[in-house]
Amino acid sequence: MSQIRKLVIVGGGTAGWMAAAALSRVMGTRNYQITLIESDEIGTVGVGEATIPTIQEFNTLLGIDENDFMKAVNGTFKLGIRFDNWSKPGSSYFHPFGVYGVDMGGLNFNHFWMRYHKAGGSGDFGLFNPQTLAARKGRFGRMAEINPQAPNVNYAFHFDASLYAKFLRGYCEKNGVVRQEGKITEVTQHPESGDITSVTLANGQAITGDLFIDCSGFRGLLIEQTLNSGYEDWSKWLPCNRAVAVPCDKVGPATPYTTSTAQEAGWQWRIPLQHRTGNGYVFCDAYMSEDKASDLILQRLDGQAQAEPRVIRFVTGHRKQMWNKNVIAMGLASGFLEPLESTSIWLVQDAITKLLKYFPKERITEIQRTCFNRDMLAAYDNVKDFLIAHYKVTEREDTPFWAYCKHMDIPDSLKFRLESFAEHNAPLVEPTELFKDASWFAVLAGQGMVPKSYSPAADVMPNDEFLWRMQRIREGSAGLADMMPPHETYLAKACPSPQLVAV
Repeated sequence: MSQIRKLVIVGGGTAGWMAAAALSRVMGTRNYQITLIESDEIGTVGVGEATIPTIQEFNTLLGIDENDFMKAVNGTFKLGIRFDNWSKPGSSYFHPFGVYGVDMGGLNFNHFWMRYHKAGGSGDFGLFNPQTLAARKGRFGRMAEINPQAPNVNYAFHFDASLYAKFLRGYCEKNGVVRQEGKITEVTQHPESGDITSVTLANGQAITGDLFIDCSGFRGLLIEQTLNSGYEDWSKWLPCNRAVAVPCDKVGPATPYTTSTAQEAGWQWRIPLQHRTGNGYVFCDAYMSEDKASDLILQRLDGQAQAEPRVIRFVTGHRKQMWNKNVIAMGLASGFLEPLESTSIWLVQDAITKLLKYFPKERITEIQRTCFNRDMLAAYDNVKDFLIAHYKVTEREDTPFWAYCKHMDIPDSLKFRLESFAEHNAPLVEPTELFKDASWFAVLAGQGMVPKSYSPAADVMPNDEFLWRMQRIREGSAGLADMMPPHETYLAKACPSPQLVAV
C-alpha cells in the first residue's frame, strides 16, 4: 500500500455517520474518496441519546448551527446527570457539567468547600454549582445569549440517535460522501499483508479501499470476524450485560438532565426528548432475567409505552487492537462501556480525533497503529475506572447484585485513586483524562465518600474573608441559575421540534 485515498466506512448509525462527517469536513472529498456502506436490513442499537459537553466541539468542527441541529433531532439540553438510590435507597445527588465554585490561590475549590463543611457550613456542595441549581429548578439557557458578561455554563444534549444519524447523513452527502446500500457478504484480504482490500455486497458489487473504518456494531465485521483482534472482557468489574430499552409518552416538562436510578440488578435511565422520553434498564442477567427486567421497566414508566421493550445484549470491554492492519474500529465495534455517564458518543468522537491526529499520508505505519491503540486504551481505561467507582462506592448490600458490587475487587489504578481521594481530597487526575476533579468529587462525595482531610493551604485565608468569599460564590451560582428561563420555554423559543410545531 503506497497511498491512502479510498476511505471505506462499514456501517452507518451514529458512529459511521460521525466518522464520515468529520472526515469529509477535515480531509475533504476532492483528494479522498469516502464511501459509507449501510444496509437497511441491519438495524442499529440507537439507544445512545445522551451526550457530554465535548459534542459541542464536534458540532463546531462540522460548522453546524446548534439550533438547526436541535430541531432536527428533537433535542433537549442537558446540564448533568441526577443519580438516585446509588449510595443507598432514597439517596440522590447530581453530577453537573461544570466545576464547583472558583479555584482560589491555585487551589481547587473542593478543598475550600471541605473547610466550609467541617466548620458547620452546608453539606450541599451543589449550592456552589450553577448547573446543579438550574437543574433543580428545571431551567436552561445559553449564557452567551442571556448575559454575555456572565461566566459560561457547560451543557450537552439529549437527542434521538436515529434522527442524529439521519441529520449527519444529509450533511455528509452534501459534502460528497457516497452512501452505498447493501449487505456485505464477503471480505477480501491481501494474501501477504492481510490488509483488507475490498468488501463484496450481496449484489456482487466489490468496493475497494485503502483504509477501512469498522462501524458495524457489536459483531465487528472487519475488526473481529475478519482480523480476529481479540476482546478484553471487563465484566468482573462492570457486570451489567443486558439492557431493555423502551420509549414512552412525554408527561410534564422535559428535565434539563438525565436521570439514573439504581435498581435491584443494575440501573434505569430516563432521557427526556421534546417528543417522547427514552427509558432503559441496564442489568446483569446473573441476577435478573430479561423478562423480569422488561416487566419492571414497563411498570416504572411515567408515560404510556410507545413500543415493546427491546433487549440489547453486550459484554463490557474493548477490542485488544482497535486499529489492526488497515482497519480502525469505532463505536460498538471497538468496545462497549455502559451508558452510565453518557460516554459512548464521546468515545466515537475521541477515536475520530485520534485518527485525524495519526492519519496516514502515504502508508500506514506500525507507529501510527501503536499510538492510536495506546491512546484509545487510555481513554477506555479512564472511563472504565470512573464507571466502576459508581458501583463500588456504595452502602448498598440490599440485593445480591449490590452486595457483589460493594465487595468486588477493583483495578489497582482505581483503588489507589479512591484511597488518595478518601485521605486528602485528591483523585489524582491526569491532564489528558476525560473526567476531571469536579466529576470525581461529584460522584465520590455524592455517594458518601467525604475525604478525611484537605489541603492546609485552604486554611490560610482569614475566616471572615473566607466566609465572605464563599457566600459570594454561592450567590453567584444561584444568580446564574436564576437568569435562565424554564427549559421548556427556552426550547420552544430557540429550537422547537418540527413534530411539535406541526401539531
